[in-house]
Amino acid sequence: MTGELISFVEMETAFLPHRHDHYVCFLVESGTIHLGIDFNDVKVSGPQLLISYPGQMHHHLSASESTVFEGWMLAFDPKFIHESASLSIEDSFLNVILIHLNEEQKKWFTSLFELIGSEVGQSESAITNPIICHLVNGFFSKTASLFQLQEKELILEYSSRSIEIVKIFRRLVREQFIALKKPSDYSEQMNISVSYLNDTIKSITGFSATNFIQQEVFREAQRLLCFTNKSIKEIAFQLGYEDYKYFIRLFSKSVGVSPSNFRKQNQ
Repeated sequence: MTGELISFVEMETAFLPHRHDHYVCFLVESGTIHLGIDFNDVKVSGPQLLISYPGQMHHHLSASESTVFEGWMLAFDPKFIHESASLSIEDSFLNVILIHLNEEQKKWFTSLFELIGSEVGQSESAITNPIICHLVNGFFSKTASLFQLQEKELILEYSSRSIEIVKIFRRLVREQFIALKKPSDYSEQMNISVSYLNDTIKSITGFSATNFIQQEVFREAQRLLCFTNKSIKEIAFQLGYEDYKYFIRLFSKSVGVSPSNFRKQNQ
């Protein structure tokens, strides 16, 4: 990659399976890179912009399926950006944030990354440099704006109220899925009936509210199986299941393989 904003050693490390508590953004100007984002296979071909938000896992899946590519990689702490911009990305009901760029947009992002790279190279501390903070915030605000425009094209047939319900529900699930496992737990907080919640979620996404909760639980279970040495019983307890055998049955049904076999396949 050209113009990388982190060192070569860190770039190599970034392609190993890992999760993080910050944003990682890949701007691919040309060529293709094949990545795994939370166990979803994603091919990013230029010009495209991929956003991996805090808590997600990513890694380089296959060198053989990636071509020679040019672009940028930018990683930054969520403290850099305004909360409203981050929520517009994280509240999406899409698990993979992939933005298609036209030539003008690609040039805009490339120029901005060059500015950020130049400031990072001259600054002793990116956190205390107000110019870097403003540039990164500008980058993310522009990204959020483009993403919202592309997302609206996918959801034009649905009412704004239905979309709002889906986004609020997903946000609540991300925050509380360990303690709350039933759709009724969330419908009460949202002051709507559980049947209305289920009907709305299914009409837009094709999945039930229960399915969304379980997806969040088992996505986190997959991360823990890959990146910790905790036993399956410990992981089950951490995710709110006192009966670990019940957890194993649910995991196997949802993921299609037992937790122990999943761990073996992904180590």
